[in-house]
Amino acid sequence: MKRVLFLLAIIANIAACAQSINSATSVKEVERIETTLASDEMRGRKAGTPDIDKAANFIADEFKKTGLQPLKGDSYLQDFIMLRPKLKDLKLKLEGADVDMKNIIVITSQPELSIDQKSGYEFASIKAGDNLFTKAIGLNQAGKNIIVMVDTSFAKQFPRLTFLKRQVLKSNTNIVFMLGNTIPKEFKIKADHSFEETKFANVVGVLPGKSKKNEYVIFAAHYDHLGIGKPSANDSIYNGANDDAAGIAAVIMLADYFKKLNTNERTLVFAAFTAEELGGFGSQYFSQQYNPAQVMAMFNIEMIGTESKWGKNSAYITGFEKSNMGEILQQNLKGTSFTFYPDPYTQQALFYRSDNATLARLGVPAHTISTSKMDNEPNYHKVSDEIKTLDMENMVQIIKAIAESSKTIVSGKDTPSRVKPESLD
Repeated sequence: MKRVLFLLAIIANIAACAQSINSATSVKEVERIETTLASDEMRGRKAGTPDIDKAANFIADEFKKTGLQPLKGDSYLQDFIMLRPKLKDLKLKLEGADVDMKNIIVITSQPELSIDQKSGYEFASIKAGDNLFTKAIGLNQAGKNIIVMVDTSFAKQFPRLTFLKRQVLKSNTNIVFMLGNTIPKEFKIKADHSFEETKFANVVGVLPGKSKKNEYVIFAAHYDHLGIGKPSANDSIYNGANDDAAGIAAVIMLADYFKKLNTNERTLVFAAFTAEELGGFGSQYFSQQYNPAQVMAMFNIEMIGTESKWGKNSAYITGFEKSNMGEILQQNLKGTSFTFYPDPYTQQALFYRSDNATLARLGVPAHTISTSKMDNEPNYHKVSDEIKTLDMENMVQIIKAIAESSKTIVSGKDTPSRVKPESLD
């Protein structure tokens, strides 16, 4: 009799889980979320404009309805300040001699900055043959005081690195890019800036773990897009239905699913990042609030609204070889019709180009799941990225696959291996 009751309990649990995932992940639910976030009323959800506040409030309401806890206090908004610097004065002396200011770029949030060889800054280099912009972005996000020597082979491209200082996070760290092949023995840098402040906000909800509250699993996507642009085909609103309202739909639906399931041993954090399109600032700020050693895994969901290069019921994982997280997800999907593949676009360095990058650089197994055909995605960053271009049924299958494949990580049974932190050189 006990054995029969035990089997009945297992069957009932399986049925409850199936009912939970089906009620939380449906085409109707995807359409509801997408219809709101990618509507013309959201005006393209550009970070730093009043238009994005509507999207933030919608996501916060969804988290509240689901029953997630706010990250802090009673608000789901994680506010932070971005600064727009205006250079007032810049001076550089190498070995006592003045140097052309075109050969130095200072990124700081301090009004007055003075650096010399005794300041204790680390040195890094961008060598000939490196990817200048990928390497520069990584160094800029390292959270350290660094002086970067940029090989003179990049002399023509060097001025373009000023894009890194258009917006900066408030920080105690500074980074200097200097065009040159050798580290100067003696130098003095002085930079004076004024700053214009803009308020930004991520949206974050928490589902506390049962037995492993201090171990975190993060499900995230970005909710900002490009806003209003030049008219094309009588349309000027960049709705961003796939990029990345699709990812936000997944995060909202996964939150609902795991809340209903109510079996997570680890604490789950559901995050909607702002300012991804401006340089990933929302995820950078978010990542700075966590001890990376306590983050067991991050699922960053980016553009899952179209079929992958392998067709339906498939997606890829960026940085697949950098941890065994992808292998765990594959193992958990054995016997299903869904397949996770390694990233086929490795030449585009996607692993360090999305919101997983900051945590990944700190050693967290933080990976992006996507279906975007990066060599041929016709609506990417265009006004045509609208709801009508999405495959809603396929999106539902991807979200279910993420839910199913992440279960052993959520439960604490599996812990992905760490990503090797990037060195400065």
